[in-house]
Amino acid sequence: MAISSQPPGGAAAGKGNNNFALTVLTTLFFMMGFITCMNDILIPHLKDIFQLSYTQAMLIQFCFFTAYAVMSIPMGKLVEKIGYKNGVMGGFLIAAVGCLLFYPAAGSHSYPIFLGALFILASGIVLLQVAGNPYVTLLAKPGKESATLTLIQAFNSLATMIAPPLGAMLIFVDATASASEKISSVQIPYLGLAGFLILLAVVVKLIHLPDARQIAQAETEHNHDGKTSVWQYKHMILGAIGIFCYVGAEVAIGSMMINVLEETAGLDHKTGANYLAIYWGGAMVGRFVGSAMMNKIAPNKYLAFNAIAAIVLIAVAILAGGGAVTMWALLLIGFFNSIMFPTIFSLGTKGLGKYTGAASGIICTAIVGGALVPVVQGFVADTIGLLISYLVSAVCYLYIVFFAVKGYRADEAEA
Repeated sequence: MAISSQPPGGAAAGKGNNNFALTVLTTLFFMMGFITCMNDILIPHLKDIFQLSYTQAMLIQFCFFTAYAVMSIPMGKLVEKIGYKNGVMGGFLIAAVGCLLFYPAAGSHSYPIFLGALFILASGIVLLQVAGNPYVTLLAKPGKESATLTLIQAFNSLATMIAPPLGAMLIFVDATASASEKISSVQIPYLGLAGFLILLAVVVKLIHLPDARQIAQAETEHNHDGKTSVWQYKHMILGAIGIFCYVGAEVAIGSMMINVLEETAGLDHKTGANYLAIYWGGAMVGRFVGSAMMNKIAPNKYLAFNAIAAIVLIAVAILAGGGAVTMWALLLIGFFNSIMFPTIFSLGTKGLGKYTGAASGIICTAIVGGALVPVVQGFVADTIGLLISYLVSAVCYLYIVFFAVKGYRADEAEA
């Protein structure tokens, strides 16, 4: 028997009746954050086991986030056909398959097979992203899209705060352990994740969620902008580039954090993982704060301020040359990263109506920045230096400043 999330009148009764559905979707964002952040534990773990360079280790993020480049647009078309709820269920199940494949990947002692399992796992996360983000913005109250998505994504950040210490506890083993013992330590944690993802898919199946496609169609009819293709919305394209830059910078900073803390502050992997939780925890706090602040401050202005703050902190970290100042400057970037994804996404999809699903596929394709930017930063770290490589992330934040100041209004300027 399905559990209804709405009072009589269904989706047509209005966006204000969707609070229960939005609450349910917080679980989706929690799991996306937890699984994605586990990569930050896998990178130093597999780097040590397989004796990888920084560039080779970053192939973990490359394979994970390349799934966004390959799968996002097809997943966007799939969501348009099967609906947002079925997209969420499918995303949980595909991600579960990827987690299950970690067991044979560890048994094979093969780095390439690990990368293949990560790609499948990431494909499930892609479907969750493509279905989940526009689902929230369509169900949110008019004018509150950025604040609502930011609030719900705070639980994504809660997961990223929990994942590093929990993952370190479950995966990292004593330094004297054999390579076989180290690599097999990933099997049980990922089997547990697979079971939980399957359970979530069943729960979503039993809950009746509103059909956001009806809301999107009503928005299209209201706008009357005459556009016949999602590609005609310039602010959507510029927003996709913004997502590329944001995810690339956030992932690059997080992925190299443990190594930075080890090299510049003398911390071991386990201690570094605990500090990494501060980076992601800052994003959680920042999203709760940002959700409240964007009820008083225009989302684009708040976005610009946070991007500028991230640039300043990177400059401080590099100029300090290591030690406590560098460590805390980089960790504090997490707080200012907080509202960037939901704000860029909501500004980039604002007013798209029936094209929202397709736009979500395009914008989520840009999450491939999480594959490319870390590899570029890893290459700079190998060839020039670890701290100076953070200039790559600074350039990404500079573009976000442009989008927040001007890019999000591209279609208004044309009109």
